[in-house]
Amino acid sequence: DVQLVESGGGSVQAGGSLRLSCKVSRYSVTDCIGWFRQAPGQEPEGVAAIGGDGRPTFAHSVKGRFTISRDNAKNTLYLQMNSLNPKDTARYYCAANGDWYTLDAATYSYWGQGTQVTVS
Repeated sequence: DVQLVESGGGSVQAGGSLRLSCKVSRYSVTDCIGWFRQAPGQEPEGVAAIGGDGRPTFAHSVKGRFTISRDNAKNTLYLQMNSLNPKDTARYYCAANGDWYTLDAATYSYWGQGTQVTVS
């Protein structure tokens, strides 16, 4: 079965940076894979995704601050988050097998358990 394990979350001051990792098993990071987040009491929000052709898609709220990348040899997905602010506080999830160029959670088949990011 496909497995996605997130890591790298934590607490950071506003203006700081974090790098999230998603180790993927039995699925290739060269296919469509991305990041979503959810704050308590709020709807899930697509953050960033990357398609099989390497084209990234970002939510407007993070464009210019976040970068999505992948290491094919390690089969690992990354999310570099810079200039963090308290509105970025959420649990971040890695998801795989979605439609290219979209941040629609309904199109993704596989999900990790998430990693918490808190910005203060």
